Amino acid sequence: MPVPLYQAKAEFFRMLGHPVRIRVLELLGEGPKPVRDLLADIGIEASSLSQQLAVLRRAGIVVSTREGTTVTYALAGPDVADLMRAARRILTEMLAGQTVLLDALLDVPDPQRPPADGA
Repeated sequence: MPVPLYQAKAEFFRMLGHPVRIRVLELLGEGPKPVRDLLADIGIEASSLSQQLAVLRRAGIVVSTREGTTVTYALAGPDVADLMRAARRILTEMLAGQTVLLDALLDVPDPQRPPADGA
């Protein structure tokens, strides 16, 4: 029996649900990068990065090429970069909404707090 589409989507988002994987995808959205550059930009152990790259590679989200001793990773297609940009827009809108709420809360006087001017 085939997996329902909603379940496949949930698995996809679960696979993306690691901060290192998200950071790798953001960096690769700028263009292909050798592993040494990813290591320098992310600042984690090589074995940890390798593990996360393997997850992304198995999912078909990134591809790798080898030239001599240099392994370079790239996004498998432009849709992943689009997804990262969409996530940034959604988060920006969510945080902007929270800022509006915070501003509104700060504008309402707290009856248990003395005025800021000491009066």
